[in-house]
Amino acid sequence: MRSNNNIKLSVLDQTVMRKGSNAAEALSDTVELAKSTEKYGYDRYWVAEHHNSTSFTGNAPEILIGQIAANTSTIHVGSGGVMLQHYSALKIAEQFRMLDSFYPGRIQLGVGRAPGSDQLTARALAYPRPTLDIRYFPQMVSDLLSFLEGRFENSHPFGQIATQPGPVPEKGVDVWILGSSDFSAELAALLGLPFSFADFFGNTGAHGPMVADLYRDKFKPSKYLDKPKINVALQVLCANTMEKAEFIASSRNLNKVSHQVKLGNGLLSASEASEYELPTAAAKQIGLLKQSYIDGDPCYVKKRILEVSKKYGTDDINIITTCYSYNDREDSYRLIAEAFGISES
Repeated sequence: MRSNNNIKLSVLDQTVMRKGSNAAEALSDTVELAKSTEKYGYDRYWVAEHHNSTSFTGNAPEILIGQIAANTSTIHVGSGGVMLQHYSALKIAEQFRMLDSFYPGRIQLGVGRAPGSDQLTARALAYPRPTLDIRYFPQMVSDLLSFLEGRFENSHPFGQIATQPGPVPEKGVDVWILGSSDFSAELAALLGLPFSFADFFGNTGAHGPMVADLYRDKFKPSKYLDKPKINVALQVLCANTMEKAEFIASSRNLNKVSHQVKLGNGLLSASEASEYELPTAAAKQIGLLKQSYIDGDPCYVKKRILEVSKKYGTDDINIITTCYSYNDREDSYRLIAEAFGISES
């Protein structure tokens, strides 16, 4: 159901792990949150890819997507995104064709070129081969599309390779390009694919609308889209009051500077995080990041999301909510859905 403000709301989930918890609980939380947000009226549920992280446990989105799709019935499920440079285009196409076979019409494949890890882990993911020269990323995306659709020319070296036996589905997997730069926007525009901009990083919002305009200006109609399609992913936390939202957000804010303060595994509780004595540099960094975060009560959150929607020229919004408590996270998505009038519960 679309909202009364013509905003389509979706979820981007990083599969957060709490301090003192474990990966199994974090992954279970993701599946439960997907079930709840489907009920609340969200359109899609994307899961991220991170490696060697102390806080995020979603390092195999293709497996997590299968679990989410198996436990839901209508919500679109996909990756936000697969870091394509670590893998082969054929293998990713095979994985997502299989997912689409189980859940036709529901699977979306967002691909990005960020490492999703530190450089050492990126090397380990490729070892003993060298890491991919990023200049080959556009070719990998092109090959991925060809493998998904079975449309290589017969003369192509890979023309006889099928990702699955039998005919290719007429609809198939929706492919998105994810990014926060001109490079990703131009690639999406050139290929005529939808583009998702990562405003949620906290340091990309200033140039985000210009990247969105670049995508629209350079977009070439394709068999995928006849006109540009862009969404923007925002860092949002909603609670009943402004004060409560800011308190809950303290665990996320502290986690954003975890590399500076050596927190160990998992997000600290809001009580611990709000009392944590930060070094001056870390406090300054949090202050800068918070300028683009949307934390507050339902009225404030709705107002800010609508402002960002207008700024980017899109009614398609992905929401990422990172905090210690699962209940606080679910409540945030529920309150936002109610504020926009999409919730049927």
